Amino acid sequence: MQFLDPIETTSRVMPQITGKGAFLTVESGSERNTMTIGWALLGFVWKVPVMTVLVRDSRHTFSLIEKSEDFSVSVPLADMSKELAFCGSKSGHDYDKFQECSLQCADSLGIQSPVVRLPGIHFECRIAYKSAMTPSLLAEEYAGLYPKKDFHTMYYGKVVKCYSTENEW
Repeated sequence: MQFLDPIETTSRVMPQITGKGAFLTVESGSERNTMTIGWALLGFVWKVPVMTVLVRDSRHTFSLIEKSEDFSVSVPLADMSKELAFCGSKSGHDYDKFQECSLQCADSLGIQSPVVRLPGIHFECRIAYKSAMTPSLLAEEYAGLYPKKDFHTMYYGKVVKCYSTENEW
């Protein structure tokens, strides 16, 4: 395991996140779920590294992240397109995505939510702030993305750990 500066990894992880996706994993009580994300922001707020993820209120993960204090993002560096496609199109309410995709969890180092056990880069984030999107935030050309009005909530996570398991697992 190699610890990384979360912001210095931006040029490496963002093409994967926005291209093929990454796993957003949340645990609340005895329930855990992972979902595919294709959007994220990495930056600084008051010199603190922050990762922002977006979750629609219609997603099963939303019910978990609302009760959680943290989340992890696992960015695969190997081809996991089948697993990412499944986790992005099936609900954790109806499927155990870990079982269906033969995914394993690994304990995180600094938060409750686990990471997905894979060769990749992992962000462990403690939720610092959240904000529900409103239609006024959307550019007019994107309004069609929300025909059911199931807007995203943005979760700002303080990055407490960032590390690579590229040559492990």
